[in-house]
Amino acid sequence: MKYLRMIVLVVFLLLIIILAVQNHDAFSTRIQLGIDLVFYSYQTAAMTIYLVTIISFLVGIVFAALYGIVERFRLKKQIKILQKEAGEKDKELKSLRNLPVTTEVQEAEQPSEVQ
Repeated sequence: MKYLRMIVLVVFLLLIIILAVQNHDAFSTRIQLGIDLVFYSYQTAAMTIYLVTIISFLVGIVFAALYGIVERFRLKKQIKILQKEAGEKDKELKSLRNLPVTTEVQEAEQPSEVQ
């Protein structure tokens, strides 16, 4: 499985390199990003599409990492709650195992009246 994952990663990186080399002129184009609202207007400095792509990729990695961290803490909390419930159920089960065994012997010892 490790080898398959490594092969897929290498093929993916190879495709990215091929894309970048074959589209070098298009990715080297300088653009300006801007926002124009009624009350606010902003425009970035001119930058290449390469830079925009890399920044977008890094922002995506940061957001994915933050989501992963939050999800991990949520799952750890859920695990602790479930372990606590399991411990309580184990205690209850052990207490039920230690109860004395009672049977219906008393009813069998009483003679029944025959008419």
